[in-house]
Amino acid sequence: MKAIKASIGLILVALLNLAHASEAGVHLDKVKNNLCDKASLQRGASLYMNYCAGCHSLQYVRFKDLAKDLGIVDKKGNVLEKLVNDNLNFIGDKVTAPILVATPQEEAMKWFGVAPPDLSLVGRSRGKDWLYTYLRTFYVDPKRPWGVNNLTFPDVGMPHILLRLQGEQVPVYETQTMEDEEGKPYQKQVISHLELKTPGLLSKEEYDKAMTDLVNFLDYVGEPHKLERKRLGVWVLLFLVVFTLFAYLLKREYWKDVH
Repeated sequence: MKAIKASIGLILVALLNLAHASEAGVHLDKVKNNLCDKASLQRGASLYMNYCAGCHSLQYVRFKDLAKDLGIVDKKGNVLEKLVNDNLNFIGDKVTAPILVATPQEEAMKWFGVAPPDLSLVGRSRGKDWLYTYLRTFYVDPKRPWGVNNLTFPDVGMPHILLRLQGEQVPVYETQTMEDEEGKPYQKQVISHLELKTPGLLSKEEYDKAMTDLVNFLDYVGEPHKLERKRLGVWVLLFLVVFTLFAYLLKREYWKDVH
């Protein structure tokens, strides 16, 4: 029952997010990620640990399981603990520990107004395309506490932590004719698109690729056993086909003399 409620909750959250994006007039860009690409998953994990893990935990994932799935193992399949601790585990916990953050929630609430959420299931609740678009649509907004806003998530409460990589984007406005509740037309300034004002360390193509890797990692984290489930599913279906054939032949053998 709990699993069913959790699934229903994830579906409702996803639908609400899609509706919110639609109301905001945001087009969600399609991300072409590949869960079979371990190099991409490793790059995404590195980006997450260096830029996101300071505030956002992955409490349902353990370093050891993550290392195994990402191929950070020796020839015998044992986790390379030193490599994990040097490149992924920055909080000093053992490789068997879940991925938590060192920042106290009370302090985080003072800084951001709300405690940064755990992102273990964000790939499932928000969706891959939403994440990909969100990570690429931050723009300068002096009215916001952190000086940035986001097209996909208006009035977002977090800073643009990847600003150093992407650079500063500024909004370009256009005038559109809208209608009020009484049907009377009026003019409104809306954001047409974003333009890069100050380049970051990465070009646009490089940044998009980096965000694809990051989204790929978050997609994997949301359901680590997705590929294994799909692989086993093929064999299960083949078994059911063969079983059905033998069950039919057995039925014919038992019922052949009934008539």
